[in-house]
Amino acid sequence: MADDSLTPALEPDPARRVSAAVRVGVIYLASRVVTTLFMLGTAALSTAASRHGVDPSLGELFVGWDAQWYWLIADQGYPSDLPMSDGGHVAQNAWAFMPLFAVLAKVVGFGVWPIGALVVTLVAGYLACLVFYRLMRERLDRSAASWAVLFLAAGPMAAMFQVGYAESLNLLWLMLALWCVVRRRFWWLYLLVPLMGFTRPGVLAFSLFLALYGIWRWMQRRNDPLPLSHIVHIVVLGLWALLVGFSWQIIAGLVTGDPGAYLTTELSWRIAWVGDGPFIPFVAWAQAAEFWFTQWGLGNVTGYVVLAALVLAFAAALIWLPAVRRLGVEVRLWAAAYAVYLLAVFFPQSSVFRLLFPLSPLWGAFAVPRSPWWRGGVLVACLIGQWWWIFTMYGVGNQYWQVP
Repeated sequence: MADDSLTPALEPDPARRVSAAVRVGVIYLASRVVTTLFMLGTAALSTAASRHGVDPSLGELFVGWDAQWYWLIADQGYPSDLPMSDGGHVAQNAWAFMPLFAVLAKVVGFGVWPIGALVVTLVAGYLACLVFYRLMRERLDRSAASWAVLFLAAGPMAAMFQVGYAESLNLLWLMLALWCVVRRRFWWLYLLVPLMGFTRPGVLAFSLFLALYGIWRWMQRRNDPLPLSHIVHIVVLGLWALLVGFSWQIIAGLVTGDPGAYLTTELSWRIAWVGDGPFIPFVAWAQAAEFWFTQWGLGNVTGYVVLAALVLAFAAALIWLPAVRRLGVEVRLWAAAYAVYLLAVFFPQSSVFRLLFPLSPLWGAFAVPRSPWWRGGVLVACLIGQWWWIFTMYGVGNQYWQVP
C-alpha cells in the first residue's frame, strides 16, 4: 500500500514494525531535545520573582509543582489524619494523587525517586507515542500518523513527557486501552482499567466511554455483528471501571476514618478560587466562567455564553467535522466521554491545559489535511504553545493562574 493512501493499514511484518518504532523514536527524541532547549531557555530567563528562583536547574524544574506530591507519596505514603487549614477546612494533601506513578518511579529508581520518575516518564512517553501511532494507523496513512505523533510529542503540553507528573504514564495506559477497544481485545482492559485508575483520576470517564461504545455497537449490530461475548465484556468492563473509579474514595475513607476524605481533599484546591462549598456536578465550569470573565472585566453573562459556545463547538466537531470523523467512532466517543467527565467534576483553572492531555488522540485530526503549509503551521503553533506554557508555568509561575 502506498504511504499516502487514506485506507487504514497496519504494518504486519516485523521489518515495518521496527521501522515504525524507529520513526516514532526519532520524532520523540527530537521533540525531547526541543523541550529541553525550551526548559534551558526558561531557566535562563527565570528571575528571583519566579517560584523556581534564578537560573534553576533542569532537575529543579523536573521535580517542581505536583511532582513534589508524588515524591512525598513515594517516601512517606498517605496521611492517616487529614491536615486542616486555619479556616477549619481540609487542606491540600497527598490523597488527591494516585499512587502508581509514585511507587513505580521509586522502584525503577532503586529508591532514588527523581531518577526513577525521569525514566518512567520518558519511557512511558515514547511508548504512548508508539501506541498512538498504531492507533492512528487503524484509520490514517503512514504520513498522517507520523505527523499526528509529531503534534503530540511537540505539542503545547509536551513538557509532560519530561517532568515528574503522572500524565505520561497515564497516557500510555489510555492509548493502549483505546487501541484494545478498536482491535476488540477486551481481555487486556481488565488490567488496563485499574492501571489507569491508580495512575490518575479519570477512569470514570472510561466507564462512560464504554457505555457509549456499547450503545453504538448495539445500534450498529446489523452491519457490525455484536457477539454475546462482546456484550458481556463491555458491560462488565464498564462496571469494573466504575468500581475502580470510586475505589480510591473508599480507600481514602477507610485509612483516614473520613468517608469524604478524597472529595474534600480535591475541593481544597478550589477554595481559593470560589470559596468553600459542596461538590455539585457540572456547576464548576459555570463558576469558573463567572470568575474568569469577571476578572477580565467582561462580565459573567459573557462567560456563560462563551462556555456554551465552546461546548457546542466541541460537540459539533466530534459529530460533523470530517477530519475528526476520520479517526473512528472509538476516539470520538472517548473524547465525548472525557469532556463530559471534565464538565462534571473539574474546576477549570490554569491546569486545565494539562487536564486536556487525555484528549491527545484528537491530534490525529490535525494531521489529516495533506497540505504541507497546514501541517507546518500546526507544528509552529504547537511549538509556540509549548514555549508559552513552559515559560509561563515554570519560568514565571508566581501568580495564581500560573500553576501547571
